[in-house]
Amino acid sequence: MNGQNNRKKIELCGDWEFSYVDFKDDKKYESAQELKNAGLKAYPCAVPGSFELDLYKNHLCGEPFFGMNPAKVRQLTENCSVYYRRSFDLPEIGGAKPVLVFEGLDCAAFVYINGVLAGEFDNMLIPHEIGLENLNLKQKDNELLVRITPAIEAAKNHEYPPGVAAMGANAESLYVRKAPHMYGWDIMPRFLSAGIWRPVYIEYRGADRLGEVFMRTLALGGHGADICLDCNMALSGRDDKYSLGLAMACGGSAVDLSWDVYFGSVKKRFAIHDPKLWFPKGSGPQNLYEVCVYLKKNGEVADEYRFKFGVRTVKLNRTSTTDQFGNGAFEFIVNGARVFMKGSNWVPADAFHSRDRERIPPMLELAEDINCNMLRCWGGNVYEDDLFYELCDEKGFLVWQDFAFACAVYPNDEAFCRAVKKEAEAVVKRLRNHACVALWSGDNECDEAYLWNGYSDPNKNKITREVLPEAVAAWDGSRPYIASSPYLDETTIKTGREYASEQHLWGPRDYYKSKFYMDSICHFASEIGYHGCPSPESIKKFIEPAHLWLGRDGLIKDEQWLLHSTSPVPELHLYDYRIELMFKQIDEVFGKTPESLEEFAAASQIVQAEAKKFFIELFRGGKGRRSGILWWNLIDGWPQFSDAVTDYYFDKKLAYHYIKNSQKQLFVMLREPDNWVQEVAVVNDYLCPQRVSFKITDIDTAEILASGVSDAGENSSVTAARIPFVRGKKRFLAIDWETTSEKGRNHYLSGHPPFSLEQYLGWIEKSGMFEEWRRKF
Repeated sequence: MNGQNNRKKIELCGDWEFSYVDFKDDKKYESAQELKNAGLKAYPCAVPGSFELDLYKNHLCGEPFFGMNPAKVRQLTENCSVYYRRSFDLPEIGGAKPVLVFEGLDCAAFVYINGVLAGEFDNMLIPHEIGLENLNLKQKDNELLVRITPAIEAAKNHEYPPGVAAMGANAESLYVRKAPHMYGWDIMPRFLSAGIWRPVYIEYRGADRLGEVFMRTLALGGHGADICLDCNMALSGRDDKYSLGLAMACGGSAVDLSWDVYFGSVKKRFAIHDPKLWFPKGSGPQNLYEVCVYLKKNGEVADEYRFKFGVRTVKLNRTSTTDQFGNGAFEFIVNGARVFMKGSNWVPADAFHSRDRERIPPMLELAEDINCNMLRCWGGNVYEDDLFYELCDEKGFLVWQDFAFACAVYPNDEAFCRAVKKEAEAVVKRLRNHACVALWSGDNECDEAYLWNGYSDPNKNKITREVLPEAVAAWDGSRPYIASSPYLDETTIKTGREYASEQHLWGPRDYYKSKFYMDSICHFASEIGYHGCPSPESIKKFIEPAHLWLGRDGLIKDEQWLLHSTSPVPELHLYDYRIELMFKQIDEVFGKTPESLEEFAAASQIVQAEAKKFFIELFRGGKGRRSGILWWNLIDGWPQFSDAVTDYYFDKKLAYHYIKNSQKQLFVMLREPDNWVQEVAVVNDYLCPQRVSFKITDIDTAEILASGVSDAGENSSVTAARIPFVRGKKRFLAIDWETTSEKGRNHYLSGHPPFSLEQYLGWIEKSGMFEEWRRKF
């Protein structure tokens, strides 16, 4: 459940101790005394935390992100068993049973209490519990010891049939339920890690208590909302009188209901008249009801549960395929209205997930500032902290939620399916009350992985065609589910995946206006990106001075640049092309090879910015046929050279500023030219009409190429004017617009490359649009 109950808790976060030993020498110690007798030194650490950070804080390894340290640290940690220890008190609370709760254990963990094995767990991604009432514990000074064994050893406990497959160094991830990216990805380093990475506490639960609480909006119509409350309860008395109460309020809208209950599972439907609706950012207010569900026994409150709830409906209008004429759809309908989705892929907040929570608020401030209304939680990640979903509810970000599977053909055997079912049920129950969650997706690119690996039909995948949809239907049923992203169902496989209505548009990553991008026909791009170099100031924080600038030939072979580009396992050379790719993209646009780090970073950021701007405007200018674009990606989870528009240190690349303009609710843009003519488009995402005055000016000559006033209907894209276009003229056009309540400035880079880098920097300065960025270069 998301939300808060009123139960007594004993927090067990904070100061702990840890010891570590090579797995081959691990004697499966069961107490701190056994560790001491074996000569294993105890070091101080903090929980939540991770093994790598614990080593670094105790000066046992170098800073994990700097230089070649990622490769060195993983060689030190991957084969170790780690022991975490602390003591705890356990006071008695009458009528309540204590439960030890681990919100995150990474990953194959054995929990000992006072030298006795109390629990074994093997999934990093969901919480785990141990009932303490029958363990004969003391009221004071009980010992809690957690032994975590290496993930690579857990992988050895399985056979790998020919029908499974994974990319790169990820084969050993297939049976082990931890974040896939931790095995090494093209955006993340390889840190298999270990640790108690989310909070741990003891919770006291009464004999009469609430279990699962789920509220959903069944329908909106007229002046009312049809709501359903599902609740499971533990009821201990046979002759006692029980009732279930509900109090919820938002502004002037309130509900206060109560029902007698005789069984531990109830389903109650009720109506809210003139409800305060929750809307995505830009479409209306984010009204959230304060809800309290409470269980009474003989007139006294026995348990209660509080959470926030948004009254809204969300549907996905999807066809399997589209065609060159635009027949088909992949569009989100919220509260009965189509909403164009503009946003980003949400990747790991940090390579070490114990630090995620502190980074989430400033990351979401970026998404808010840059005018996103949807975030896609990518399947190579963990299931994000509750704080993420709470803030998305408040800020109005719709969340596309992948299950934690990515780029692989996973096992389908009975035991693995059982483990996935348990995981999926835990995830759905935790997140389903959030208004922000708009879509469940079975995985990231696993349908594609079937075809990459020569398997004919991803629709035979039991995980995404049976296990996950059954869990979603059983425990949610209030929002859509798709099996994969991109989803290649039977129709798509027969027609050709290039006709899929939703796609990941990566391709050759050549010129951003190449045929691959221009001719794409999908309605919705859930991934699309382009590389951009971080600023020199940021690069100096993770690359050694001697490696900062070695020229083109040197950098494309430099081990530190390659590791941070990201080629996570140097000896495998998995993604060694990324640095050269950035040079080639600069060559394409500016026709030159940069001669300094500063010039390289500036040129690369310009190319990335123009590419991301073009992708977004290609989709927004095609609104009607197009329905959304989620670019890759908002911010890095570690210091690297990547597609992110903000680096790990929160330094904004030029693309950030361009996207902020291109994602405004209302803006004016130039569509791509056709037959010597270029259309001026007014794009209006507001759910009300707008009158817009605009002017397009050549920044060099001050010539006004077009001006006028245009009326844009609600949620539309209209052609306001046409201007002549000549490919041989290289110009930087300023696009100014205003309404009675707002104004803005966009731009368009006119003509064909190569452009002059020096001239482009001059154009930026003349435009006055990006002074914050220009000061860096």
